[in-house]
Amino acid sequence: MRYSTILFDLDHTLYDADTAADIAFETTLASVGILPTPELLDAFVEINGDLWGKVEQGVLTPNEVRSLRFAQLIERGGFAADPEAMGDAYVVGLGSNGELYDGALAMLAEVAMDGTLALVTNGIGEVQRMRVARTDIGQFFDAIVISGEVGVAKPGSEIFDITFEQLGHPDKASTLIVGDSLSSDMRGGIDYGIATCLYAPNGSPETDLPITHRITDLAEIPDIAAGRS
Repeated sequence: MRYSTILFDLDHTLYDADTAADIAFETTLASVGILPTPELLDAFVEINGDLWGKVEQGVLTPNEVRSLRFAQLIERGGFAADPEAMGDAYVVGLGSNGELYDGALAMLAEVAMDGTLALVTNGIGEVQRMRVARTDIGQFFDAIVISGEVGVAKPGSEIFDITFEQLGHPDKASTLIVGDSLSSDMRGGIDYGIATCLYAPNGSPETDLPITHRITDLAEIPDIAAGRS
């Protein structure tokens, strides 16, 4: 099966968001004079993960997560700071740090030669736009759809509707979504009726979801797109 339209997730699929998050967290706490201890980091990871889970459920928007995660961290950590200012600092840190995974740029250039590509990402618009601009990947995409800008998120069908409209309503049968998340990328693609490709470089997790393709290396995508795998 050849895929003429490919939707890509950004964070943890094309982009090393973990490195960016680690640096951004340290610089954000330093900006308010707080030592970034392992305990605070663990608390933030838990809080942030819970809030983004609520984004996937449609309970919160990415823009609400921006400062809410720090309001909750301040309460749990028992220190005084402005959550809005911390949210702003963290956004700058997220957008300014981290790089594409090895091989991502070359892979995008290859599949873009014969296919139509879109970036479909759950995130804050300011962060994702900085990442796209800094890594120069915008040239490969015919549509860039960011949940924080359009007000809906994966796995909901609405964000896929917006993407398909921007792409001129491609054939679902020849469309593939590539991502790392079972709950947003794979669940969203399956519910929308398109093929799915799970990127799991550390080994594929167990799941009952009927995933179409599983890869451990981004270099596998051109063969999948061309129907050679």
